Amino acid sequence: MGYNATILDHLLWQVPLCEYWRHNTEGALYHLANCFLLLGFMGGSGVYGSFYLFSFLATGFLCYALWGWFFACGLDIFVWSFLLVMVCLTQLAHLVYQLQKNIFTEEFDLLYRTLYLPLQVPLQTYKEIVHCCENRVLSLATEQTYAVEGETPINRLSLLLEGRIRVSQDGQFLHYIFPYQFMDSPEWESLQPSEEGIFQVTLTAETDCSYVSWPRKTLYHLLDKERYISHLFAALLDYDISEKLYALNDKLFAKFGLRFDIRLPSLYHVLGPASSSSEPEAEKEAEESKEPVLPPHPLSVGVQKPPALPSLPAPAAPAAPPAPSRASRLGSDTLGEDSTSLVLEDFAELPGSFMDYGSEGEYMR
Repeated sequence: MGYNATILDHLLWQVPLCEYWRHNTEGALYHLANCFLLLGFMGGSGVYGSFYLFSFLATGFLCYALWGWFFACGLDIFVWSFLLVMVCLTQLAHLVYQLQKNIFTEEFDLLYRTLYLPLQVPLQTYKEIVHCCENRVLSLATEQTYAVEGETPINRLSLLLEGRIRVSQDGQFLHYIFPYQFMDSPEWESLQPSEEGIFQVTLTAETDCSYVSWPRKTLYHLLDKERYISHLFAALLDYDISEKLYALNDKLFAKFGLRFDIRLPSLYHVLGPASSSSEPEAEKEAEESKEPVLPPHPLSVGVQKPPALPSLPAPAAPAAPPAPSRASRLGSDTLGEDSTSLVLEDFAELPGSFMDYGSEGEYMR
């Protein structure tokens, strides 16, 4: 005890000084080891950052072990350096094993890099999402239906990977679903977890399609358990629904040359079966081309004059004509030149609200 106290006192109160400094260096191997350690500690985070870090650390400690064996001739230097090399190699082997476990099929790997990697979703979280759909990729043949309006129950949520899906209602074309879009996001958002429902539209494959599908109950269980995944799906579904709404809005814009408010319930009477059926092919071609149509210049719209009303003979007795009912105008089978102004007039009278599929198949909330 006294000897140890003497050494401690000597280290604390009597600072040891080097009486003789060596003028020769330790050699290139020693400095190379320090360079590798410096580069290793500059590594980043994540899986690839860990690969970078432990690779350089293993190389640096290997240089220390060689230096201690050949030049320093110190057994302790060699043993410690060799042990540190083995620890780094073990950590690298563990990282390789983890990456092998996280290898997905080509479809799921492309889905991660396209949809989830830009959102910086961790691989472990993505594994839970893939496990929820049982690692299965389903397929649809050309002209095969995914859902039939009024018949197919809403019991799953699907995401299209390849191909193109046509959405229609009562034989009226609505819009297309393209790869990496949800196939039934409006139906999913229209129901509470405890509710049941059926599709109000028909989804038909125009080409050979592949998709992934999450069972409704299993996905609800995962969303209840993982709050992060719940927020992730909510953001993806909201974005997907907005894309579908804008597709409907572009369809109306190409048809009439005016921008309608797609949030209004009376929009269905313009898009529904009551509208003219002579233009579905032209609408499909415009949807396929995906060419944006430029809106009319605001100045040209502002200087347009209303169409002159035909002169009518003066009535015998002045009487206020009855106001035409809104339902009769909205349910008209033809849309002439003046129908656009009538529809806009109806839109101005109705309050806007976010849309969804309603009981009659229209988008309304």
